[in-house]
Amino acid sequence: MTELSTERRLWSLYEPLHAVSYFAPQGRAAFEEAGVRGFWRGYFAGRAAPLGPVGAAPVIAAFYGFAPQMVHRALPDIWTRITPEAALEARLEGARRALTPAVAGLSGIDEAAALLREAASAAEVYGRILAAANAAQPWPGDDLGTLWLAATVLREHRGDGHLAVLLVEGLDGAEAMVWRVALNDGRGRKLAQPARGWSDEEWDAARTRLHQRGYLDGEGTATEKARSAYKTLEETTDQLAARPWQVLGRDRTERLAELLAPVAERINAELGPFYPNWIQLPTPARGAS
Repeated sequence: MTELSTERRLWSLYEPLHAVSYFAPQGRAAFEEAGVRGFWRGYFAGRAAPLGPVGAAPVIAAFYGFAPQMVHRALPDIWTRITPEAALEARLEGARRALTPAVAGLSGIDEAAALLREAASAAEVYGRILAAANAAQPWPGDDLGTLWLAATVLREHRGDGHLAVLLVEGLDGAEAMVWRVALNDGRGRKLAQPARGWSDEEWDAARTRLHQRGYLDGEGTATEKARSAYKTLEETTDQLAARPWQVLGRDRTERLAELLAPVAERINAELGPFYPNWIQLPTPARGAS
C-alpha cells in the first residue's frame, strides 16, 4: 500500500470540513433560508461569493472543470437573488450548523481551529484566485467558523495549485474530466458529465483529443502514459500545497491530524448520501506519514 504524503493526508481531513457548506443538509438549508433554491444556485453563489458580484468569465476560469454554458446559466443571474455578502453569511452559517454535531463531545476543537488557522494563514496566494479571495475574508470569532474558513482556504489553495498543474499538462476543463473518469476505469461518467454540464458532443470531442495525444486508447481506456502523468500531476499538486505544513512543522501537523481525524470521519459518515460527486469525499487518513 502506497504511503500518503503529508499534504494529501491532511487534505483528506480538511476537505470534509469544507464540503459541508455545500453538500450537508444544513448548508443547503441555510442558502434556502437566504432565498436561494436549488443545489447549483447555492453552490455557485457560495463558492463564487468571495470574488464579489462577478459574471461567468472569471468563474469559468477559476472553477475550471465546469462547462461554460453551465456557469453562464448561474452567473450573473444568481446576484439578482442574493448578494455576495449574504451568500458569504449563508455558507458560514450552514457550515456552523453542520459542524456542530460533528464535533459534539470531542475535545481539542479550539486547538484544532487555532492550528488549522495558522496553517491556512501560511498558504501563499500568488496566482491562486480562490485561495486569495477566501483568505481575504475576516476570521470568524468562533472555533467552528474558524475551522471551516481555514479548511476552505486550504482546500482552494490546493485546488488552485492543482489547476496550475493541469494547465502545464495541457488539459482543458472537459479533457480533465474525461481523463479522470478514464483513470477510474470509465466509472462515473453518468455523474461527472452532467455534474459539470458537458454535452455528449463536448465529452466525446475531449475523448478524441486525449486519444490523439496518447492518454486514451481507441476504446477510451486510460493508457500507461495517462497513469504515469496522473501520478506526476498528483505529486506536483502535493508539492505546491506543502508550505502550510512546512510552516506548521511536523509535530504540530501530526497533532492537527490527530484532532481532525474523528471530525472528518463523522462528517463522511453523515455526508456520504448527500454528496453528488462521482469522486466522493476522501477517506480520512490516520497515522504518521
